[in-house]
Amino acid sequence: MAMKPLSQAVARATIEAVKKHGSEVAAAKALGIPRATLQARHRTAKQMEKDGFAPVSASLEDQPKDKLVATIVDLKAQILKARSAPTLDEEYVKSKILGLTKERFDVPEWVTKMPKRGSDVTGVPILFASDWHWGETVDPNQIGGVNKFDMEIGHRRAQTLIERAIDLCMNHLAKPRYDGIVFALGGDMVSGSIHEELEITNQKPIMPVVVDIIGVLIKCIDRLADAFGRVFVPCVTGNHGRNHKKPRAKDRVFDNFDWLIYQLLAKHFDGDARITFLIPDGSDASFAVYNHRYLLTHGDQFRGGDGMIGMLGPVTRGDMKKRARNAQIDLEYDTMMIGHWHQLHMGTRTIVNGSLKGYDEYAASNNFGFEIPQQALWITHPTEGISFRMEVHLEEKRSAIPNREWVAVRT
Repeated sequence: MAMKPLSQAVARATIEAVKKHGSEVAAAKALGIPRATLQARHRTAKQMEKDGFAPVSASLEDQPKDKLVATIVDLKAQILKARSAPTLDEEYVKSKILGLTKERFDVPEWVTKMPKRGSDVTGVPILFASDWHWGETVDPNQIGGVNKFDMEIGHRRAQTLIERAIDLCMNHLAKPRYDGIVFALGGDMVSGSIHEELEITNQKPIMPVVVDIIGVLIKCIDRLADAFGRVFVPCVTGNHGRNHKKPRAKDRVFDNFDWLIYQLLAKHFDGDARITFLIPDGSDASFAVYNHRYLLTHGDQFRGGDGMIGMLGPVTRGDMKKRARNAQIDLEYDTMMIGHWHQLHMGTRTIVNGSLKGYDEYAASNNFGFEIPQQALWITHPTEGISFRMEVHLEEKRSAIPNREWVAVRT
């Protein structure tokens, strides 16, 4: 939201307050207003001073009495307004409500730092977790018995995901050595209530679901930190976690339960130096592992499809549009990571994730191909880029069922 124009009196008072208290943070605290508000006012005030109004280096006492009175009245009005209606923006939520005090929402150095020449480092594993749809239920009787899902099954599959990922990385490669692991959260972590049928069939209302999945993700991140030493957690929101029926472009993430989950996770791990989060204010997260550039997005913005090639059509078109746009704003990437489609596909330009929920009634009614619950895992090598690609299966693969009985009509 654009900031309202400042009066010269408020601009002068803001500059004076920063000079008096020594910093923007101290001035904001003294005036009882959010730091972000003070910083924005200070930037505007300095520009106004630069553009020509009388500087405030002279004491306010030197100004005419009527101007001082006007300044006091103006400031009192703004302070009263701020106190009666605090600004519930993302900075207020993170700093005041969640109590996040550290600026640890960035890519840590160990993720991008190239190892020394001759190093035997294996690389950095990336475990892609998305489309968990926590709280949703899948009735096996409605899909031929090929899958079942509820929160209890979700607990087991989440544990399976972490333990199998650790096993694949640690026990199936020769002398592995890692700098840490990336645990990417790609959205749709909860089922939500964006459709009427979900409101009716979800196992629990959204708030108990949020509390439950936070506990599960805390255990997942703790276990990864114990196994790999350091964990970097980039996060994006999906479409199922939104708190309104239709998708929105403005303030997309701030009205989404995925974002709330990520912020509460960051609060829990605020004192743990092993764990770092990247929670962007938009729909995309850009980061690099060594010199391989990734763009993480949920994928719900890519629409359409084809009966023959499925999601590959919209994903390929969407990737081309993303690359063209990002090239114009110096945010080029090598590989795009998306969820949403519940169909695991690990390429070089795009990596599409599977789902923890697995096959459901919607997929069956639309005759989509069957896919077991699975998530993507791969390793980024310092010089070779994406190397080992692995599918983490959360259930055993189904085999042909022998001697299956069919309905027979006898005369």
